[in-house]
Amino acid sequence: MSLMSLTAVELGKKIKAKEVTVAEAAKAALAAVKAKEEKVNGFITVLDEESVMKRAQEVQKQIDDGTLTGPLAGVPVAVKDNICTKDVLTTCASKILYNFKPTYTAEAVVNLEKAGMVVIGKTNMDEFAMGSTTETSA
Repeated sequence: MSLMSLTAVELGKKIKAKEVTVAEAAKAALAAVKAKEEKVNGFITVLDEESVMKRAQEVQKQIDDGTLTGPLAGVPVAVKDNICTKDVLTTCASKILYNFKPTYTAEAVVNLEKAGMVVIGKTNMDEFAMGSTTETSA
């Protein structure tokens, strides 16, 4: 069974039960993106494996020492490209922001990280979230 076929809560339970490590979950998520991205075009930015694995190790340590106990601890997640993430390209799917890297992280992402989730990238969207079909997306 593929880890990516599990719901976030199911994957979180497997991580908590030590059936799966956070690194294994993150690698599975990155592999799924890599396998499908050319055809799907679902991401604007995928974080590099090194930074994702570093975060996965930090989260694993917090799970192991009992600091992180929530149901989503260790689960990989992607955020829309209109939500600021410090030092990570955030374009809002617009050519105008082709090189914008925010100096802060939005509270929504801070809360995901506090819950122990591992951000793997920024997902595609209509430019500035002005639409509903992503037909004119990046």
